[in-house]
Amino acid sequence: MPQNLQDAISYSNRWLDLIEKSEVTEAEGKQIIEESKFNFSEYFNKGWLEYRKSVTEAGDWACVEWTGRGAIFKDVLGREYIDCLGGYGMMDHGWSHPDVVKAVSAQLRRTPMPSQELIDPLRGVLAKLMADITPGDIKYSFFTASGTEAIEGAIKLAKMYTKKSAFIVATKAFHGKTMGALSMLGKADYRVPPGMLYGGPVYHVPFGDADAVERQLQICDQVGIGVAAVMMEPILGEAGAIVPPDDFWPRIRKSTKDHGVLLIADEVQTGLGRTGKLWGVEHWGVVPDIVAIAKSLGGGVMPISSFASTEEIWQVMMYPNPFIHTTTTGGGALACSAAIASINVALRDDFPKQAREKGEYFFKTLRELEKKYESIYDYISGRGLLIGQHFKDAEVGYKVAAGLFKRGVLVAGTLTSAHTIRIEPPIVITYEQIDEVLNRLEDTLKEVTR
Repeated sequence: MPQNLQDAISYSNRWLDLIEKSEVTEAEGKQIIEESKFNFSEYFNKGWLEYRKSVTEAGDWACVEWTGRGAIFKDVLGREYIDCLGGYGMMDHGWSHPDVVKAVSAQLRRTPMPSQELIDPLRGVLAKLMADITPGDIKYSFFTASGTEAIEGAIKLAKMYTKKSAFIVATKAFHGKTMGALSMLGKADYRVPPGMLYGGPVYHVPFGDADAVERQLQICDQVGIGVAAVMMEPILGEAGAIVPPDDFWPRIRKSTKDHGVLLIADEVQTGLGRTGKLWGVEHWGVVPDIVAIAKSLGGGVMPISSFASTEEIWQVMMYPNPFIHTTTTGGGALACSAAIASINVALRDDFPKQAREKGEYFFKTLRELEKKYESIYDYISGRGLLIGQHFKDAEVGYKVAAGLFKRGVLVAGTLTSAHTIRIEPPIVITYEQIDEVLNRLEDTLKEVTR
């Protein structure tokens, strides 16, 4: 399309006016819906629309999100939904947590971004907090904007420290979609289309199979392939809340130490309490060499991520070139203020305990429903408030997700698959809201099996 600067000015002015409004009229809401449909289709990604619950089975527009508080969000027409997706783990604190919003607002009035030449205090404060809360002797952190960036940093750090290039990762794992992170990802759907990925060897083994990890380490030793790290999610998130056997993490921790290989924990989705422990690896008493966290670190308000490691490993980040890994926008003042507030709230309000107890509450009824509707359920998996409902048929899973959305509950499958429908609500969800979700779920299951 031809360049049109005047149209850009007038169009942005109109939308700035809408952004500043606390409420919109019904007519404005309907116009926003139509524009959103058009803009996504013509300027963003038409394919996305086919996978969004913004569109009903009839092709009508059901929801364009607009505002939210806690575990409830409203669409642009004012209809309420219970959020049981939580931004795929981003909304542990719920929508617009007041303490996180307050911190970011205060920092915004002061300055939104650092000069990058002087010392910005909040980056140091956050780094100190990360040292306080991460497992074992992990001490140093670097801040970026997304989970994928954190994984890229972890990969780079492992390579620099070990001077080796191979990685062992899990099938079905999700680590991000930039080229390095994508090389570690365990699904052909996303690895095949881009073609050649990371230049070093990457070996995929079944998640939860400690024997397979050990065999691969032994083979690499035998043929002279230097393995930099084994990288795993504590619990597979995008794959459907898959919990490994209890001996898996202790065994791979021992194996990596025996072979002189680093262990990276991808805590992007599990960190800060979602699984019932502050860190997913703490379920098994394991301390990794490098940890990556994102999503909930920003409190659902700002994008921020981190990779962190021990003082010994971090030396390669400091000497001889402390600028070996940098970013202009990662770890900005607004993001750091959000993360500081996010950590404070998660510790103060004991998110791990909340997730553990509310997860047990969910599981009790879900297991009853699993037995009652055994013709469609395969199994229920997960830990804390990272829960997977596995159905025998993807079409059934889709109908369950669609039926719940029709009843005002947001859930999701595993990106392009509906075999597994995830329940991943904000940790601040109330028991009354959980009861409502479970009631609406059973109504949906009755409809699907009718």
